[in-house]
Amino acid sequence: MTDVVMPQMGESIVEGTLTRWLKKPGDKVERDEPLFEISTDKVDTEIPSPVAGTLAEVLVQEGATVGINTVVARINESGAAASTPPPVAAPAPVATPAPVAAPVPAPAVVAPPTPAPVVDVESATGPLSPLVRKMAREYNIDLAQVPGSGAGSRITKLDIESYIEAQAARTVASAAPVSTAPASITPPAAASPAKTRVEPMSIMRKKIAEHMIKSQAVSAHVTTVHKIDMTKIARLRARHKDEFATRYGFGLTFLPFIARAAAEALRAFPIINASIEGDNIIFHNEVNMGIAVALDGGLGLIVPVIKRADEMNIVGLQRSIVDLANRARSKQLKPDDLAGGTFALTNFGSFGSIFATPVINQPNVAILGIGVIEKVPVVIDDAIAIRSQAHLALSFDHRLIDGALADQFCQKIKGILENFSEQVL
Repeated sequence: MTDVVMPQMGESIVEGTLTRWLKKPGDKVERDEPLFEISTDKVDTEIPSPVAGTLAEVLVQEGATVGINTVVARINESGAAASTPPPVAAPAPVATPAPVAAPVPAPAVVAPPTPAPVVDVESATGPLSPLVRKMAREYNIDLAQVPGSGAGSRITKLDIESYIEAQAARTVASAAPVSTAPASITPPAAASPAKTRVEPMSIMRKKIAEHMIKSQAVSAHVTTVHKIDMTKIARLRARHKDEFATRYGFGLTFLPFIARAAAEALRAFPIINASIEGDNIIFHNEVNMGIAVALDGGLGLIVPVIKRADEMNIVGLQRSIVDLANRARSKQLKPDDLAGGTFALTNFGSFGSIFATPVINQPNVAILGIGVIEKVPVVIDDAIAIRSQAHLALSFDHRLIDGALADQFCQKIKGILENFSEQVL
């Protein structure tokens, strides 16, 4: 037997929620085949099987949150499926004996109503995940009233959310005033639409919220903003982007140029590539650059890591950026993809933002935000010229990094980008 454990998806992660099993006991699995899905504050992703064999037993049910390295399942590498005990049938309800009539019924006395039987939620809806139970407690929901859409009519998270939304709409509709005017004179007023919609946070969103609050509480955030003339980079990219896409099979963006400049600047200012541990400064010998990836539909933000980014050229950086972004959005990231980051980039300019004040990704001490690159009129030698310009915003931890040093770091990046001389192809 091989143990399958809850992986650690990033340094600060101590637990994960198992949201869905993609295989069931007795199913054959191949090595690296998706086995189950998890949700943390950094990622919603599929976890692959560590070995080939047969899923022998599942030890953690869907919706349960467990610590990292907890054994969640076992795989029989010999391929023989472990004997699965037959499901235990729910106990049959005990019939309530019919009440015996009194020998001489008293006409003036009315018998009290028979109390309603207690609903056995487990037998009515199938096993309930811890997440469903938690939501039911938080929103005071009688699970016997919630129709289940899962296997065996099991109630799922989506069933709870649908029920909450339906109840909210029903409450608003029932509160609408009833017109007493005759129907022949005044038509009935249409029901008012719901003014609010209750939707529980996803596990990932709750974890992101906790992570952001923790970062603000831990680090003394300061942001400095510098304007960068990206004209030379823009012309270089325009000249090579078609040949680049033909040769390598993916497009050439501005991001690898900025990543390349940042990596070189981190070598010149190693304290910005450091972290704090108690009263000690930890200097990292590798430049492992996190790249913030926004998931489709606003579902969250993931920061996969390019390992040893300072050893890569433009082609290598662009390839890594495309690969990590694609795998992040398709839930194919591995634990190592999210571990070891020493510095981070976030490209809010891709959504049209000029500049912002990004929150530091713990345990880093700085993060560089990239604003939109756009053509603007500027004054050069007392003449107006059109230049491609961007704003770079560096948020840094003032406990360790002084403002002067942060500005020198940004000026180093500025000098590299405005005088870029490396080969692209």
